[in-house]
Amino acid sequence: MLSGIESKIEATVKALQSIGYVAGEVSAQEFYDYMTGEIFSEDPTTLDDVLGSEYLMVHELVEINELKKMGRIINKRVIVDSPRAVIYDAHFTAMETELNYALHKKDYFWVKMRLRHHKESILDDDPNLPEELRPRAGAIFEKFRGQYKGI
Repeated sequence: MLSGIESKIEATVKALQSIGYVAGEVSAQEFYDYMTGEIFSEDPTTLDDVLGSEYLMVHELVEINELKKMGRIINKRVIVDSPRAVIYDAHFTAMETELNYALHKKDYFWVKMRLRHHKESILDDDPNLPEELRPRAGAIFEKFRGQYKGI
């Protein structure tokens, strides 16, 4: 299992380089612990979902990298033991990077789908989102939706 995760991480690091994001070291164990650890909200996305999607791999790897940059230790409790603002800050950077990568690949369907998900799950209906980060969530939506009507 961990060797499969390791190869996915390596491929994702190369994908991120194509858009100028330099990923730090993330071990397969860290990735596994992060993906299977405790969370404070509902998320139906599974480890297999992430491993099967280059875009979700980009998102999760960036999220882990951003948390590590903020001095967080990646384990099964990092999400529930960190301030919500820290988690959302990492999530928003990961979302922007994921959407930039999808645009780089000209996968407009993915961008549209993820923007809709971002709006519905974060902007419209997330009781855990710190109020001070609500403007950033909105700015991400506005920045990327300019290319689409009907989102």
